[in-house]
Amino acid sequence: MCGTKRAWSGSLPSTGRGRSVTEDWRPSATFDALHLRARLNACIRGFFAARGVVEVETPVMSMAGNTDPNIASFTLDFGGRTEGAPRTRWLRTSPEFPLKRLVAAGFGDCYELGRVFRDGEAGQRHNPEFTMLEWYRVGWDHGRLVDETVELVQAALALVGRKVRVERRDYHALYREWLGVDPASAGVAQLREALGDVEIDPDGLGRDDWLDLLMTHRLQPRFDRDTLLAVVDYPASQSALARIRPDRPPVAERFELYLGPLELANGYHELADAGEQAGRFRQDGEVRAARGDRVPPTDMRLLAALEAGLPDCAGVALGVDRLMMALQGTDRIADILAFDFSRA
Repeated sequence: MCGTKRAWSGSLPSTGRGRSVTEDWRPSATFDALHLRARLNACIRGFFAARGVVEVETPVMSMAGNTDPNIASFTLDFGGRTEGAPRTRWLRTSPEFPLKRLVAAGFGDCYELGRVFRDGEAGQRHNPEFTMLEWYRVGWDHGRLVDETVELVQAALALVGRKVRVERRDYHALYREWLGVDPASAGVAQLREALGDVEIDPDGLGRDDWLDLLMTHRLQPRFDRDTLLAVVDYPASQSALARIRPDRPPVAERFELYLGPLELANGYHELADAGEQAGRFRQDGEVRAARGDRVPPTDMRLLAALEAGLPDCAGVALGVDRLMMALQGTDRIADILAFDFSRA
């Protein structure tokens, strides 16, 4: 039937939100937003090409999953031959583990710009699949990486002619000065009191959960929209995959970067001790099991890479969709996605 068009008379199903797919087949983002994303991707690639950081691609599916108790993963079952390997594969929540394996193998500075997946995260600012930029710098610590992350964000903001102030604040000092609590010594009761009239179900929440709630409900809303704020040196209990520096109190060599209330990036001076990393994986599993959550298989290949020797390095993950929201001046992630979760 070359060269002809025939009208289709079938009926279309509902989207489950009270309207037909005939009403929401179009993109959720404007064409201008999609063109800006293409320019941003080109900006990112040019930024790293000028610095000799090599773009790589790593697997989206893995035999192991992210053990972080606060991150939920998608799984799928492979229908082909696995030669005895597990059929269940985990969709990556970040490319962190395979990138570290490349660095441990001697590849050097590298980055990946690609899609990642997190279950249960859908809403005004979240989409279950989103774009993450992650990169690693050999011989750097997290303090030096803060500067480069700021430079990248400034280059992105320049695409829309926007300039912002830059500020760096110590995590502990921020809590003491803005909330009147010491995150190293305050008890749960004091942290709950500092949360004020925010109503939270306390069941199952630990001390670090209350610290996180203070960040999201009491601190982030107060961050100036025209300031790029790097919060550095987190409590040791929130080290994730970062090194712990034996200060008084000990601190995790970690940073988070905010543009106003919007969290853009999370970076570490990377932990290289395989034994300590295995212990942290076990602790994550215990927390998950206590909550009744599924415990993902441990990434033994990452532990083997650390055992072989991860060079001193720093790495950071940056949410490209969050950065796009800042460039577009919107609080809705749907505004910068070709098709958001509700239209996928």
